Amino acid sequence: MERRSTESTGAYVSWAKRCVDIGVSLVALTALSPLALAVAAVVRAKMGSPVLFRQPRIGRGGTLFTILKFRTMNDARGPDGAVLSDDRRLTPLGLFLRKSSLDEIPQLVNVLRGDMSLVGPRPLLIRYRPWYTPRENTRHDVRPGITGWAQVNGRNALAWDDRLELDAWYVERVSARLDLRIVLSTVAKVLGREGVQADTTGLLALDDERRMVAADRETPPELRSAA
Repeated sequence: MERRSTESTGAYVSWAKRCVDIGVSLVALTALSPLALAVAAVVRAKMGSPVLFRQPRIGRGGTLFTILKFRTMNDARGPDGAVLSDDRRLTPLGLFLRKSSLDEIPQLVNVLRGDMSLVGPRPLLIRYRPWYTPRENTRHDVRPGITGWAQVNGRNALAWDDRLELDAWYVERVSARLDLRIVLSTVAKVLGREGVQADTTGLLALDDERRMVAADRETPPELRSAA
């Protein structure tokens, strides 16, 4: 299995990748600032405050950071006062922002801070941590990314096992060439609206899926077949 071994790849991973992140995120934030301000104004007008969605995620080395996105859901509640399900709170504006990936623009700030990289495994929910295999847990050996190898190879259409395997594959082979390939592929897919599954509210969460698998394994075969 090919791994990071060359001197050039080692230099890229150790410092050059971070330099690229800083340079590109600074340029992108400057160029996209008018668009970001416009999106923020529309979100504020349509959904109110706050404009940004903030949530703790797992970063490199298992440390926590706060991911930033433009809000795509409202705070609608039912008659009992409980917050409605995600699929009922996702707004038409939010769906558009997800389809166009405009909701991800604030993550350039995460990149500039050093929480994230332009390319890497997507940062997932904290509650997923106990459910990773040792190989899948290698995702935390690198900074999480705005886009990644799994995102250009199926995105949310992939099963969790496949998505996490692609992330582990990336960690083993991270290089400047691979990152450039991912960035170019991401741009092409965003512009072509290819493989975009904006409404992910119906997807099964990783912990729920693996809890069900674990329960199924503990069920005797005769009961499983009867069901």
